[in-house]
Amino acid sequence: MLKLFRKKSSGASVNTRVIILIVISALLVALVLQRLFYLQIVMGESYQGNFSLSILKEKTISSARGNIYDRNGVPLAYNEISNCVTFEDDQTYDSTKEKNLSINSTLYHIIKLIEEEGDSVDSVVADFKVSLAGDGTWYYNSSGYTLSRFKADIFGKSSITGDDGLTSDQLNIEASELMNLLCGGTTTFSSETFYGYGILDDTITQDELEEYDLPATYTQEEILQLVALRANIAAYNYQRYKAVTIAEGISDQTVSRILENISDYPGIDISEEYIRVYDYAECMSLLIGYTGQVSSEELEELQEVNSEYTATDIVGKSGLESVYETTLQGTKGYEQLYVNYVGQTQEVISHVDAQAGNDLYLTIDVELQQAAYQMLEQEIAGILYTKVIPVEEYNTENLTSADEVYIAYYDLYYALFENNILSVSHLKSSDASENEQTVYQAFLTKASEIFSVIRQELLSDDPTVYADLDEEYQVYVSYIVNNMLMEDTGILNEDAIDKTDATYIAWTDDSSISLKEYLTYAISQNWIDVSKLNVDSEYLDSDEMYSAIADYIAEYLYDDDFCRLVYRYMLKEQRITGEQICMLLFDQDVLEMNTSQYERLESGSLSGYTFLMDKIYNLEITPSQLGLTPCSGAVVITDVNSGEVLACVSYPGYDNNRLANDMDDDYYYSLLYNSSSPFYSRATQEAIAPGSTFKIVSAAAGVTEGVVTISEGITCTGTFDLVDPVINCWNEYGHGTITLQTALTESCNYYFNTVGYRLSAMTGTYSDDAGIELLKKYAEMFGLTEKSGVEVSETSPHFATSASPRAAMGQSDHTYTATQLARYVSTIANGGTSYYLTLVKYTSDSSGSVLEENEPEVGSTVELSDDLWDAIHAGMRGMVQNHDSFSGFTGVAVAGKTGTTQITTSQPNHATFIGYAPYDDPEIGIVVRIANGYTSANAATLARNVISYYYGIDEEDTLITGHAYTVDTDTEWED
Repeated sequence: MLKLFRKKSSGASVNTRVIILIVISALLVALVLQRLFYLQIVMGESYQGNFSLSILKEKTISSARGNIYDRNGVPLAYNEISNCVTFEDDQTYDSTKEKNLSINSTLYHIIKLIEEEGDSVDSVVADFKVSLAGDGTWYYNSSGYTLSRFKADIFGKSSITGDDGLTSDQLNIEASELMNLLCGGTTTFSSETFYGYGILDDTITQDELEEYDLPATYTQEEILQLVALRANIAAYNYQRYKAVTIAEGISDQTVSRILENISDYPGIDISEEYIRVYDYAECMSLLIGYTGQVSSEELEELQEVNSEYTATDIVGKSGLESVYETTLQGTKGYEQLYVNYVGQTQEVISHVDAQAGNDLYLTIDVELQQAAYQMLEQEIAGILYTKVIPVEEYNTENLTSADEVYIAYYDLYYALFENNILSVSHLKSSDASENEQTVYQAFLTKASEIFSVIRQELLSDDPTVYADLDEEYQVYVSYIVNNMLMEDTGILNEDAIDKTDATYIAWTDDSSISLKEYLTYAISQNWIDVSKLNVDSEYLDSDEMYSAIADYIAEYLYDDDFCRLVYRYMLKEQRITGEQICMLLFDQDVLEMNTSQYERLESGSLSGYTFLMDKIYNLEITPSQLGLTPCSGAVVITDVNSGEVLACVSYPGYDNNRLANDMDDDYYYSLLYNSSSPFYSRATQEAIAPGSTFKIVSAAAGVTEGVVTISEGITCTGTFDLVDPVINCWNEYGHGTITLQTALTESCNYYFNTVGYRLSAMTGTYSDDAGIELLKKYAEMFGLTEKSGVEVSETSPHFATSASPRAAMGQSDHTYTATQLARYVSTIANGGTSYYLTLVKYTSDSSGSVLEENEPEVGSTVELSDDLWDAIHAGMRGMVQNHDSFSGFTGVAVAGKTGTTQITTSQPNHATFIGYAPYDDPEIGIVVRIANGYTSANAATLARNVISYYYGIDEEDTLITGHAYTVDTDTEWED
């Protein structure tokens, strides 16, 4: 029994254990199933999304560009950190509609957040080439190449013309049609869906709008913002995971709020970007230059030096920023990381720090540079102010002297439009003032009349030949052919034109045919590119093609560039007044509003002439803005004992801050087409005849070659008649018998004509070439036959090729830059050592350790006898002592030489002064040159003021007055 009992107990125990195991297993299975259900069903979509959208990214860390300092360590170009909002389209979409809804929702709400915090996306909107007019219509705010390039970017074209360029439909699309297309509509030539704002897109449902929290309609201002941002993002579509800046310079408060809610804005992030900042911008811009996005040509060049350059790099575009690009650039850092589905960093795999670029220390004293720039502007403004006369027109064709060139005050009004001081686009903008609207309505009336006449000429059976058109319509027709059809659009293909063709010659030289005849003939000769016209077919007969051209011209004449021409004739016809034009300066914020002056202009109690003259005198409107003659000049100051350039001023300059970082395209093109040419360095690129400043070379050559002695007297009669034509001395009565020293002091042309003639006749037979070669031999010693050495772009000098008697007095076809004259006068000052000029003192790394220091470099030497040097220096000292510009000037002894370069009687002479100080122990050399400055006395006066500033002789506020100087113009206006 016991045995049986034990057997039963054992069986029960086993069953119990099995049951327990089964229960435990079931519980474990249940737990696993529950976990799997949670992971796969409850959280599966989330985890799957996180997994599928987790991205391995390589992030480039920008390096800080090296700084640029003046000789005293004053920063000129440096970097600032700017908070930027970026958008990166790293999502995946099932359809274009889903993509548009998602991106539009993100942008719409991030714009609202940014604006609620007092920031804006204005910088991106400002770059967009479509604006909103006051009547609610869209219009292009730019023209020409800028507008065409904008359209090419919108349509994803690599070029404007050619196989990869715009079609005629795309090139000629109106602003309203383009905005319709971008918002989601279609055109006759495109069914492509762009940004889908639902304006004309009935495929977007109310439920979808609610799902993405988007409004059913947008204001036009919102449409402009959103389309501008989408266009900016679309420009980087080819680069996946490329972050595009949509707002910059935002506050810390805005940054904080965005980061707190970052998960609500897919693709949005905050970045810190280096913004290049330029202090002393205007006076230093031609030397420093600016930075910008690397071009394909620049990239190819730079990659040969450093393979790490990429297509998105910011590089130096001009000036020292470009010349020292590889020194300033620095080395990028890199980071590999994983980000999740909202772009948040999950894990950093590797990190390499960026290395800052090296710093550049210049020889320039920026305070001297700025002071010289301001004084140069005051001098030029003074000349301009004195030469404006109260007449509507002034004819310069039959003048007998360049001193008689004056500026009619109506030219001031014209310049306001033609030199882009006033915006013709703004006259039709949504915030145009009442005065602007009045002016614009007057334009529309005038324009309709012009277009009627032009169209009649195009379609008439008896069109007027060009020569018989009145002056106004000749201007319009020339613009149509040369600017509109040829330069701007390429419809008239210049490369295809046979310049020897009789009809072409009849148009260009004889003006004996009409516009219609010329265009009809151009069509027959296949000079017209029909693909550029907005027509349905390329297979047109001549009449159809001509009709298409006529239609195109009629529409294109509303272009801003053409409008600027029209305002000139509106003013002449009194359709608008000078006072209305002056009021526009206030309307468009060119001048700070002065209610009293505005009302007086409006009532007529203040004349436009008086108003503008006051603004010119007080430099509220500058010579560079007007672009009239004169409007430019240069001042170069050197250390004569080392070749270091202490100041290298070119007027006018520009604000390079507006070109660096996010380029202001409109500002760039306004500079590019400004008649004062702000991108053209008057110090290093403008080459002009040296005038009498060259006479020191002739003195050295004449005495050293033995054709004249230091003490020999030459009798000046006032006319040098050994050559044909004769050469007149500036003193028509003659200087009498003078020696070399006096000839330099008096700047006697006759004396140096004689030297040049004798150099050509040394063999007993006159040879002009022989005289030129001897003069060139000595010019080479003074460094005048090669570039000066400055590190920025410089025009090569051109030594005279003929007429040695004229060349000896600095005329003939000599041309030199101000920097080359600065090297020359430094060589004279120090007694014959011709140092190459330099703008760079040394480079250092970011910690301040000097890497490379520039040492003075001698290019050549001038070996003259002590007696000859003494005579040259004494002659230059005497010139200053006898010159009215230096009358009463004490504190430092100055030696110098003036030079007046004649052009024609219808253009003012160029004015030049070269000099050095102190006379007994020279330290600095100075060159002042004012293109079309009338008389060298103006250059000498400015040189006196700059030297006075440098040595602290006169108080600064008496030199830098903030208004135009009183200048010497040699003659006074008589009505």
